[in-house]
Amino acid sequence: MNPSRHLLLSLAFAAAPLGMVALQISCARERSAPGPEATAALLKRQADRWDQDIIRKDAPAIARNMSDDFRHISHRGSLSDRETFLRDILSPDLVIHPYAVEDLDIRVYGTCALLSGRTRMTGSYQGKPFKSHYRYVDTYVLSEGQWRVCNVQITALPE
Repeated sequence: MNPSRHLLLSLAFAAAPLGMVALQISCARERSAPGPEATAALLKRQADRWDQDIIRKDAPAIARNMSDDFRHISHRGSLSDRETFLRDILSPDLVIHPYAVEDLDIRVYGTCALLSGRTRMTGSYQGKPFKSHYRYVDTYVLSEGQWRVCNVQITALPE
C-alpha cells in the first residue's frame, strides 16, 4: 500500500468516531430543544408579563423584553425605535388600563416567532380618556438564549 493512501485511511478511521460524537451531540441538542408548543407557551407567558409590565410602567422589565434594534410601527404608520417607544410608554401623561388580548395566535419559525392578536385598550393621555381597538403583530427573535421582541406593528380597527 502506498504511504499516502495508508495515511489517508488512518486519518479517516481516526476521524470517524469524532464524527459520531458530533452527530450524537447535535441530536442530543435537538432532542433537548423545546418543541414549538413549549416555545409558544413560553412566549405567551412572556408576552402576558410584558403587557402587565407596560400597565405597571416597570421600565427595567419592559426594556428587558426588547431587542436593542427594536422598532414600533404605529397604527398611523409612524416608526419609532426602542428609546422612543420606552419614553412614550413610560410617560406619566399616559395611563393604560388593564386589557386582554383576543384571538392570540403564535407561530414559531425556529429562532423567530410571530405573536398576533387583537386588543381593546382604554386609558388616558394628558388626563383625556381614550379607547383604541387594534390588531397587532409582535415579532420575537431568539438571541443568546433569550426571546426578545424586535418589532411591533399595529393596525387600527373600527370600534
